[in-house]
Amino acid sequence: MDPVLLTTFGTLIVLLIFTVPIGVSIGTAVFMGMMVGGLPPVFLAQKMYSALDSFPLLAVPFFIVAGDIMQKGTIANSLLAVSRCLVGHIKGGMAHISILTSLFYGALSGSAAATVAAVGGIMIPAMEKEGYPKEFATAVNSTSGCLGIMIPPSIPLILFGSTAGVSISDLFVATIVPGILIGCALMLVSYVICVRRKYGKTVARAKFAEMMKALYEAKWAIMVPVIVLGGIYGGITTPTEAGAIAVVYALFVEVFITRSMTRKLFFEIIKSSVRINAAIFLVVASATALGQIMMYYNLSAAVLDTIMGISTNKVVIMALILVVLLILGTFLEAAAIIMIVTPLLLPVINAIGVDPVHFGIIMLTSFAVGGQTPPVGMTLFVGASIAKISIERLSIASIPYILTLVVMLVIIAFVPQLSLCLI
Repeated sequence: MDPVLLTTFGTLIVLLIFTVPIGVSIGTAVFMGMMVGGLPPVFLAQKMYSALDSFPLLAVPFFIVAGDIMQKGTIANSLLAVSRCLVGHIKGGMAHISILTSLFYGALSGSAAATVAAVGGIMIPAMEKEGYPKEFATAVNSTSGCLGIMIPPSIPLILFGSTAGVSISDLFVATIVPGILIGCALMLVSYVICVRRKYGKTVARAKFAEMMKALYEAKWAIMVPVIVLGGIYGGITTPTEAGAIAVVYALFVEVFITRSMTRKLFFEIIKSSVRINAAIFLVVASATALGQIMMYYNLSAAVLDTIMGISTNKVVIMALILVVLLILGTFLEAAAIIMIVTPLLLPVINAIGVDPVHFGIIMLTSFAVGGQTPPVGMTLFVGASIAKISIERLSIASIPYILTLVVMLVIIAFVPQLSLCLI
């Protein structure tokens, strides 16, 4: 390997081992590689700046702010009543309510961690009161948080679309069927566990009048995906414009209709959103610079030659890619994987005839698995912090759900029609 690449990746690995934040690790690794390669110091600044000079990427902060407003306001909470009416009567009803609410909430936030925080913060204590073990309640809610990115609008898909040059609108459409299927799979596993272990109480099915009342009270939340996704799919707005509309809509509802927004809460939301966006964009900027170095030293061609040297069989290559994504997902954040891996694997994907949109959904599903696996699983840590239990206990309780996500990843990877049928 070239000394520049060796220095860059060696530095990155060492810094990650010492748990240096991923954005700082990547930026430092790029700087060390530049020093070895004799590249001008301005290279890093130029590439980081150009990475953020992107109109599609503006959708990320908009959707993060909109999701934060709805999470801390009243819009999202109304979805719980709808979920209760739909699935509360099924054995293990509270688990199903958590999963279905996460599915709904995914259409509001686009973030897995935000989904766990919003839904899990309510449902984990509620499930404990109903007699569900804390580990099971937390495993259900932290795993179902992955639906926050599997249902559009999805922040990782926006990053992937911007990096790979793929239509973000097509990616949003492509993830609808896989996202719903994953939600159904998680509910099936929950049902089996609750039946075998006799978790939960059986309640009566909601009456039609109760359903209509819940839907009416949730009308402001239900209108969010209608406005946002309807505008994107109808060709009226771009994803970035739709994100801006979501912010305005959420603020309007919380300030003038539900009147839950206070000045103090507003500034808390802004501070929280700035922190999240700063972390994401530091990774995006530094990883883009890393991608430029990899391109400059032709690493993508070397990766293509290496993989094709192992096998030219499409199934074997896809299996190798899935293994790589699953391994990376255990210790890297989704944004870093997208920015680093996408430029390397796109030539491979194109060579074996895989649609880039389908590949985006494959990567997204692998992030759902990675979010629930230690040592860096984001949804795992959020769930553990809410329930105040150890990562070890939660990881063991999550095994059935992690295996379910892995099975769904394989199905989605090898049945492209699931992702492409609506495009």
